[in-house]
Amino acid sequence: DGRNSIEEMAEAARQRGYKFLCITDHSESSVVANGQSPKRLAKQIEKIRKIAAGLRGITLWAGAEVDIGANGSLDFDDKLLAELDYVVASIHSGLSSPREKVTMRTLKAMDNPYVNCIGHPTGRLLGQREAMDLDIAAVIEQAARTGTALEVNANPYRLDLKDVHCKMAVEAGVRLAIGTDAHSTAGLSLMHFGVATAGRGWAAKDDVLNTLSPAKLRAWLQTKRPR
Repeated sequence: DGRNSIEEMAEAARQRGYKFLCITDHSESSVVANGQSPKRLAKQIEKIRKIAAGLRGITLWAGAEVDIGANGSLDFDDKLLAELDYVVASIHSGLSSPREKVTMRTLKAMDNPYVNCIGHPTGRLLGQREAMDLDIAAVIEQAARTGTALEVNANPYRLDLKDVHCKMAVEAGVRLAIGTDAHSTAGLSLMHFGVATAGRGWAAKDDVLNTLSPAKLRAWLQTKRPR
C-alpha cells in the first residue's frame, strides 16, 4: 500500500545502510490503506522472493501488518502467515472500546505463534486521537511470556510505544522493533524519531531488533514458531 515500488524501497533502504528491509503492507480489513486480500498477499510474497534473489547488499523479507479483529482473530489464517518472514499485528478499529476489550484483543493476538510484533500498541495519534484504554502492563507481560516484540512506531504523529512504555518493556525483557511506518522511500527518514523515543525509554542496542544482523534476526523470529 505504498507509493514506491518494492525495488525502490529496497534500494532506498540499502543506500541508507540498512542490512535488511521487510515489506509489511496492510491486510484487507484496512480498507482505507487498500489492504491486501489473501490472494494478493500470496502474489506479493512470490514477487518479493524473486526480487530478493537478485539483490546485493541488503536482505529483503516478505511480511504483513495484519488487522486484529473484534474478537482478537487475525485477517489471515495461520497457513498464509506461516509463509511470511515477519508478521505485525495491529488494531485499527474499535479503538474506543472498553479497556477489557482492547486488552483482550491484543493479548489474544500475541498468542498466535506467527505474530512477531504488535504494531503501534496503544493506537494514539498525537494531537488527533487519544491512546486506547489499554492495560499496557498486561500487554508487556504477555509480550514477555510469548516472545513477541512491541513496535516503537517512528511516525511523529504516533511515537507509539511512548518512552515510558518503552522503559517498562525493556525492564520486562521485551524486545522493541522500531518501525518507520514508511509508505514511500521518503518515509524511511523517520527512523530517527523512533530511535530517539526508544533511547528516552533507556533501550540499549540489544533491546532493539533492528540492531541484529539478518541471520540473528531470522533466528529470533523462528523461536516463537511451531517446530
